[in-house]
Amino acid sequence: MTVESTAARSAARRSGTGGKRATQAATGSGKAAENGEAPGSGTAARNGTAAAADGTAKAAGKPRKAAAKSARKTAAGPAAKTAAKAAPKTPAKATAKSAAKSPEKSGTKTAGSKAAGSKAGAKTGAKAKTPAKARTGTATGTGTGSGVGGSGGGRTEPELVQLLTPEGERVTHPEYDVDLSAEEIQGLYRDMVLTRRFDAEATALQRQGELGLWASLLGQEAAQIGSGRALRADDYVFPTYREHGVAWCRDVDPTMLLGMFRGVNNGGWDPNSNNFHLYTIVIGSQVLHATGYAMGVAKDGADSAVIAYFGDGASSQGDVAEAFTFSAVYNAPVVFFCQNNQWAISEPTERQSRVPIYQRAQGFGFPGVRVDGNDVLACLAVTKAAVERARGGEGPMLIEAFTYRMGAHTTSDDPTRYRADEERVAWEAKDPIQRLRVHLENAGLADDAFFARIDEESEAMGQHVREAIRTMPDPDTMAIFENVYADGHALVDEERAQFATYLASFADSDSREEGR
Repeated sequence: MTVESTAARSAARRSGTGGKRATQAATGSGKAAENGEAPGSGTAARNGTAAAADGTAKAAGKPRKAAAKSARKTAAGPAAKTAAKAAPKTPAKATAKSAAKSPEKSGTKTAGSKAAGSKAGAKTGAKAKTPAKARTGTATGTGTGSGVGGSGGGRTEPELVQLLTPEGERVTHPEYDVDLSAEEIQGLYRDMVLTRRFDAEATALQRQGELGLWASLLGQEAAQIGSGRALRADDYVFPTYREHGVAWCRDVDPTMLLGMFRGVNNGGWDPNSNNFHLYTIVIGSQVLHATGYAMGVAKDGADSAVIAYFGDGASSQGDVAEAFTFSAVYNAPVVFFCQNNQWAISEPTERQSRVPIYQRAQGFGFPGVRVDGNDVLACLAVTKAAVERARGGEGPMLIEAFTYRMGAHTTSDDPTRYRADEERVAWEAKDPIQRLRVHLENAGLADDAFFARIDEESEAMGQHVREAIRTMPDPDTMAIFENVYADGHALVDEERAQFATYLASFADSDSREEGR
């Protein structure tokens, strides 16, 4: 039930035209829109015009009757009473009759068309399946991204900031751009290739039982490498659990990322060594942590920036909304980087937001922008501008990197159960690595020898990751009791002693077995 149809029924009841006919009239134009009829045309539109005009006229007539009734009570003499009774009736009926008939005869359906169009738009926008069509239309669109949209409620996806088309053609943007040397562009390609190889090895290792779980970044390399390379060493990063490419840009040893997923440590690296916080499994919490850290940076008078990564699913979390509020109020130097990969496990983006995610920033008082998340150059340019803006004291900014998760959400997920193969195939045609390779080849910025060297380095990385995970030592079983309290605690000491006794019982049992 749409808001418009409810309002129409309420107006009909107030004007004395409620009941079953009013309900049918209020929902008629919505059904016509559902069936593909153009608002304001055909029999449904004419009926909607007449009903709207009739309701308007009767609604207008009712105040006249009320005024006449009051006049009859206060006026003196039969003449005044007669005049008050007679005055409103004829114009009201005439107006209603004229308003209802005139549009059909004359062909002027302006008022009725607006009413029907409003109801049809609301009805269409409220249907759950229509935004899915809009999302699919966006996913399969190519080019600059402008005007790419679906059929849902007149919703049109906004233009993407793009500097490299899916065909590898270099384009310009009036607000964002980068001027990179051939070596720098080659470096971005190398970053993406090696990150993808590491990710593929980690996925394979999980399938072989070496890791308990793995969250793949397949398809999101450009968003992560582009944004990661836009940061300075003194900027601070708060990741989720999928930012393997950003970790690479922050010089975190890739094998350290595997420790937590193997269950041998609680993170694997010192966050302050690379200004790269530990992976965060709790959805959205790191965005609030980043905001608090950025508020501290501002109070310290530093000119560094903070960036928080999160997904489209996390955008529905309360922590994210709180972070937006605090960052805006305190003008915190933080950049919110949302990797909208279209799916939060099995939920599509339209279940997270009825508007493009970047537009949410407007409600909190800071700017937002949508960038082509498969374009590494555009992600670099937009993120660089955002962090420089934050460093300059201009406050937070939201970046929505419009990309696609080509693989599963994690290795425990089966995406074939909730999304179509056609959608994945359409996005594979916009692969970020292939896009940059075509640009390098067409622009003469790299030769076959360069690509061969990258392939060799990729193979070496794969071997290094396999050897590192299989030789990774198990942790000290008693280490869990360390660093719980700064000065120790009696209860922890008691639990440590109990656990030590428990472990010792296994050694005693083995000794007895050997003595038999």
